[in-house]
Amino acid sequence: MKSLTVEYFAILREQAGTSQEELSTAAATTADLFAELRERHGFAEPANFKVAVNDEFSNWDAPLNEGDRVVFIPPVAGG
Repeated sequence: MKSLTVEYFAILREQAGTSQEELSTAAATTADLFAELRERHGFAEPANFKVAVNDEFSNWDAPLNEGDRVVFIPPVAGG
C-alpha cells in the first residue's frame, strides 16, 4: 500500500464531492488508481481524460510511488 494525494477537477470534483483526498492504495499505475476511484465515486470512463503525476502530464500506465500527487483532468467544455 502507498499513500497518495489525488486531486479532482470539474465533473470529477462534483462526483467525488471533494477537490482532493488522501488515500492508501495498492494501485500500481494511474490507470489502476482511476479504476479504483471509478468504483468508489462512480466516475465515467476516462475517454479523453488527462492524468498528471507530481505536476507533470503522464501516461495512463505510469507507475505510482509513495507520496505521489495525482491529478485527473476531464475534458473541459467551453461556452
